[in-house]
Formats: sequence, structure tokens, C-alpha cells
Amino acid sequence: MKFKEKAMEILFLLAACVSILAVALICIFLFANGIPAIKEIGLFDFLLGKEWRPGNDIYGIFPMILGSIYVTAGAVLIGVPLGLLMAIFMARFCPMPLYKILHPAVELLADIPSVVYGFFGLVVIVPWVRDTFDGTGSSIFTASVLLGIMILPTIIGVAETSIRAVPDSYYEGARALGATHERSVFFTVVPAAKSGIMAGIVLGVGRAIGETMAVIMVAGNQARMPAGLFKGIRTLTANIVIEMGYATDLHREALIATGVVLFVFVLIINLLFSVLKRRSAE
Repeated sequence: MKFKEKAMEILFLLAACVSILAVALICIFLFANGIPAIKEIGLFDFLLGKEWRPGNDIYGIFPMILGSIYVTAGAVLIGVPLGLLMAIFMARFCPMPLYKILHPAVELLADIPSVVYGFFGLVVIVPWVRDTFDGTGSSIFTASVLLGIMILPTIIGVAETSIRAVPDSYYEGARALGATHERSVFFTVVPAAKSGIMAGIVLGVGRAIGETMAVIMVAGNQARMPAGLFKGIRTLTANIVIEMGYATDLHREALIATGVVLFVFVLIINLLFSVLKRRSAE
């Protein structure tokens, strides 16, 4: 028995070490290939430059940074309220017969490939936006709506699990003090689960900012400064995927440096989550 426990302990340790090593190798590759390009282009010219013209050796990614921020913010504004309310409903209000339908449906949403979401956006959302608003339909708004739908399963799954993990004594205590079912849930159970809910939101933001294929299909992919909610845009991830296939020399290194910026964005998001979680615990 002790041998089995020791063997499993070693196995788990090796798995953890492999995970850490993989992250370290990714960091080394990105920074080793990206930092020289940033030095050659110039830090401020690279981060704050408003033009991306590889043919003229002009590499400014500020339009793509704004594009990623705008699209991610739009997805959060759409997906977080819907996902959180759906999680609360499924955890505390949903009848069991209906839950047996909704829960598999949410899991199915999480399993749908990104390209299928992109095709849905291209066939359904883009024509609707084009007919309802100005423009071609491929825009910041379209990408935000699609990403808002894509992050729903992540937010719903994590938030629902966190809400269900809250001890029943919280709810029962609120009810014993005379609170209604709705007040007991929204003002007692949900605040008690806020750490898990925040984790779901952070995971959703991470997926939104790192999504590529679906965004390429509906965002317009125009490497320019954002001109409006219903105008085309290009994100950091889309910029890398679109041009990496034929990029060489400084152009290729600039794309890798774009990956460095994206990696730093994700680190900042995780760091902010850790700070908020620590303050919440205190």
C-alpha cells in the first residue's frame, strides 16, 4: 500500500514538473525570439505604433492591442451577466426536469470547435448585423457577440459549481431570519461563492482574449485603428495566425513579439485575479 502511495506521489510530482517545464520552455522561446525584435523596432514604436506595414518594415501593434481589448471587453459585457445569471438559475432555481436538459446543453456548447462557432457567426450573426446596422457586418460588435456566446460554458460551469459548493447552512440561516428565497440566494449564497465566480470570469476572459479562428472569421481582419463599433478590426491572435505562414526575418520575429505581448496580457489578468482573490479572502 505504501509503495503504491509513493509511486502515485512520484507520478504526480513528475506531472507537475512537466507542466512547469512546458510553461518555462514556452516563455524562453517567446522572449528569446521576441525581445530582440522589440529592441530592433523600438519598444514604443512597436507597442504604440499605429501602422502595421511589414512590406515597409513598419511594425506597430497598437491597433491590434486595442482590437483585442475592445473585443474582449465586449465579450465580457455580454457573456458575464448572462453566464452568471444562468449559473444562479441552474444552481438554485432550475427544476430538475429542465436541469437535465440545460446541463448537457451547456456542456455541448463547451465542446463545439471554434471554427464551428466562427461559421455560425459568419452565416448568422454577420448578415444580421449587416442588415440591422451599418457596415459589412464583420466588426467589433459581431466578434464581441460571438465571443460572448463562446465564453458562456466556461463561466456557467465554474460559477454553478462554486454556488453549489456553498454550505446549505448559509441559505438556511438566511431563510430562518425571514429572507425570501431570492434574497437568500442573491445576498447570501452568491457572495459566499464569489471567489469561484471570479475564477470562472477570469477563465472566460482568458478564452476570449486568446480566441483566434472564430474572430478571424467575423472581425474583418483590418490592421487599422478602431473606427467604430460596427467597423472591422484585427486582434493580436488573428494578426499572428494570418501572417505567420509567409513571414520571414524581422516580420516573423515581430509576430513572435506580438505573442510576447499577448502572453504578458494573460499574465496580468491572472495576477489581477490573484490579487482580487487574496483581498476577498482577507
